[in-house]
Amino acid sequence: MADQQEAAPGTAILWFRRDLRLHDLPALAEAAESGPLVPCFIFDDRLITGGRFPSSARTGFMLGCLEELRRDLRELGSDLVLRRGRPEDLLPELAKEASAGSVHWTADLSPFAKSRDKAVGEALAAGGVTAVPHPGAYIVDDPGAIRSGSFRPYTVYSPFAKAWREVDRRETEEKPASLPSVDIDPGEMPTLEDLGLKPDPSDTTFTPGEAAAREAARLFRNEGVADYGKKRNLPTGGSSRLSPYLRWGCISPLELESKLGRGNGDGRRVYRSELAWREFYAAVLDNFPEVTKTEFQERYRGTLDWQTDDDLLEAWKLGRTGYPLVDAGMRELLGDGWMHNRVRMVVASFLTKDLHLDWRLGEAWFMERLLDGDIASNNGGWQWVTSVGTDPAPYFQRMFNPMTQHERFDPDGIYVRKWIPELAEVPDEHLVRPWLMSEEEQADAGCAIGTDYPAPVVDHAEERRFAIERYRAAVDTGAD
Repeated sequence: MADQQEAAPGTAILWFRRDLRLHDLPALAEAAESGPLVPCFIFDDRLITGGRFPSSARTGFMLGCLEELRRDLRELGSDLVLRRGRPEDLLPELAKEASAGSVHWTADLSPFAKSRDKAVGEALAAGGVTAVPHPGAYIVDDPGAIRSGSFRPYTVYSPFAKAWREVDRRETEEKPASLPSVDIDPGEMPTLEDLGLKPDPSDTTFTPGEAAAREAARLFRNEGVADYGKKRNLPTGGSSRLSPYLRWGCISPLELESKLGRGNGDGRRVYRSELAWREFYAAVLDNFPEVTKTEFQERYRGTLDWQTDDDLLEAWKLGRTGYPLVDAGMRELLGDGWMHNRVRMVVASFLTKDLHLDWRLGEAWFMERLLDGDIASNNGGWQWVTSVGTDPAPYFQRMFNPMTQHERFDPDGIYVRKWIPELAEVPDEHLVRPWLMSEEEQADAGCAIGTDYPAPVVDHAEERRFAIERYRAAVDTGAD
């Protein structure tokens, strides 16, 4: 993160990005102390339509969060100023219009964010305006600054998490009781079409905004976290389902951790470890930005022989592979803009180690569909499953069998039947491998394999053997 500078007195601008809340927001707390405040959000086409991962679903969720943020600000006597363009052009103009001496924001760690913020800081400085980045996106102020005893960034999760737990936390900030405002045209909230995106057909169960985030967090603390250690891998329950809210900053990760308490209950301990994973991947991205384009492990860069098959890729995207757990997950992604983490690992393994398709194709599809699509966590997760990322475990330990995973984590078929209605009447004993049903059993279940539901697009056992050969050849090539 950039070093925080002392803010100039007087009117201040608060530049919201992906910190769409009023509780525990350090940038807001300090900016509001200066006097009149101009909260703003800038729609940057480089991210919305021109970036690597445009997403109608995620942008639609963001718009819902912004609508609530605007209502909340108006209740405090302020408003949310909306502009469209490049922040390095618009923020100096807005500062001049408002006679503002400082611009505050929550620092981020992606390569694009750091480059953009540098350009913004320089443009503001040219006009005599102070740029003031703040912590708030993560539990610790700067995950990327955590170092080992040899002063190197961590590349393995477990030692990082141990060090991360020992980092001092800042004090949480209260929501302001009121905000002095500045008379500036706030602008109109755009639609997806205004931003150049088509409406997304999915019907998500996630309600956008800070109020929904805080309520979801309250329910998880009171009703879910105690059993989180036991149930978190079950796609029918156990997940906190807070990831879209963390991604958009509708809830403070520090406040979330602090309200969990520091007790040693298994559920709380395990959930804190999941929060640490989020900060680990942010630290990796901060210190090794090349992972956005290539494998973390150099021995796999250009050595894995990825196949190309558009039909298989489309079958995977649409949940038509013939493997029920894989297909249920992919249909959940299409329908809800989210997927359970255990299932994310299963479908990612299937794409890369059963279909032998490039992990970057899966990364891009997830970023298009996920409401919680975050470049650090998504990239880190895909590289982890593909065995090319930071964790040193051998590749053959990351080959998820979609059938045994189904038997272990959805034994009653509740999850699969929810997302694949054509399998609703398939008996339990055939649900994991419906292609083994006789024609009479298929007729009784109302599910003809190959017609109502596809036969498996590949044979898992054969593809596992082939994947091992591919990875072994890649390792040998990388060692040359």
